[in-house]
Amino acid sequence: MPSSSTLPRVAVIGAGSSGIAGAKALHEHGIPFDCFEKSDQVGGNWVFGNRNGMSSAYRTLHINTSRERMEYSDFPMPKDFPDFPHHTHIAKYFTDYADHFGFRDRIRFGTGVEHAARRDDGIWDVRLDTGETLEYDAVIVANGHHWDPRWPEPPFPGTFSGREMHAHHYKGPEEFAGKRVVILGMGNSAMDLAVDASYVADETYLAARRGAWVLPKYLGGKPIDQPNRHGLLARMLGHGAVPFKIRAHFLQKTLEEAVGRMEDYGLPKPDHNVGEAHPTVSGRILDRLAHGTITPKPNIAELRGDRVAFADGSEVEADVVVYCTGYKVTFPFFDEDFISAPDNDLPLFRRVFHPDLPDVFFLALLQPLGATMPLAEAQGQWVAEYLRGDYALPPRADLLEDIRVERDKMFKRYVRSKRHTMQIDFDQYMWQLGRERARGAERARRQGFRPPVPARAASAVAA
Repeated sequence: MPSSSTLPRVAVIGAGSSGIAGAKALHEHGIPFDCFEKSDQVGGNWVFGNRNGMSSAYRTLHINTSRERMEYSDFPMPKDFPDFPHHTHIAKYFTDYADHFGFRDRIRFGTGVEHAARRDDGIWDVRLDTGETLEYDAVIVANGHHWDPRWPEPPFPGTFSGREMHAHHYKGPEEFAGKRVVILGMGNSAMDLAVDASYVADETYLAARRGAWVLPKYLGGKPIDQPNRHGLLARMLGHGAVPFKIRAHFLQKTLEEAVGRMEDYGLPKPDHNVGEAHPTVSGRILDRLAHGTITPKPNIAELRGDRVAFADGSEVEADVVVYCTGYKVTFPFFDEDFISAPDNDLPLFRRVFHPDLPDVFFLALLQPLGATMPLAEAQGQWVAEYLRGDYALPPRADLLEDIRVERDKMFKRYVRSKRHTMQIDFDQYMWQLGRERARGAERARRQGFRPPVPARAASAVAA
């Protein structure tokens, strides 16, 4: 078995839900690493008011995937947590996870990575905001992709005399009290913010750029995403034994029977089938629409001082416009011509391995129909297996073909948008990843279980 002194030394960027999963995998495999976190605690996006300034959490935030779907495989969430926990539950869960597995001392809190560059000899120079520059053999990127707001592209014509804000900066419903609020979007954040506003605002308008299927949190008395026979969404998103179109047809019919058509609530008719776009999950939005506390509107057409005009020719007075228009995938520590994701698109082997760089890995850089935490956990274990020599990549031609096939299927299935550049099905991805790890273990066995030679060691020998 390789010793820690002969294994690659790794820098992990970020200690959010994916970074701590990767750190835990490295820790239990005996791989030397440092994890760098700008904040003073773990949890990333789930820490309300996070000191690193990157969290998109708001005071009323609850998860929209169920507790059992979100938890790590070897660290169940407490059974006294609700089915859909509050962000405070989730933040505590991540803190307990780091403490339980004993790797907290490997995280450098209050320390950000300003720049990471790979030298010609394969060594990574990682410059910290403390002024230090440290050398590593590999880098794990876990900086998240829900922190750099993407505003409407192009901006709407006209000017607005009130407050324009992105959902990223929303903190709580008190911001809407006594206001006339226009919320643009049909994703999960838009639904949450519209519901919040509907209880305190004078008027709440929900503007849609396109239609979306709104899934309730419960069907048949069970969370819709639970991986058992009661979870209808889980059954639709199985590992692929049943063709996708059949699974999607089943859920769409079930959904229409349970909640009706989206048009029944004044929302635009979706221009796609269920499962062809990232799902919007809300247990309250349809109720608030039915009660008339939220008024649906089409897309914004123009901003006119203290008024907002819509595509149907109507207009309303408004004090606040909130853009729930998603996020940009950004790596501020990489030079843009080195690694970037133009239009949120970065091709990777199974969403982890870079096709041209054997020593940089990405955790949870995907958009699942389900939660990211178990996915990051499996990816972290996969990377650790590779760094120990227990997994070997397929030949380069096969790797590139795998990327091409995966992307072709994704773009064929999902609505074309910057939101659907890294979409995966939770259960199908986990099933396929398990098979690939098994194939890679057999390749590693034939090759003699050789871990990658640390670049620092190779450089020292050459010198």
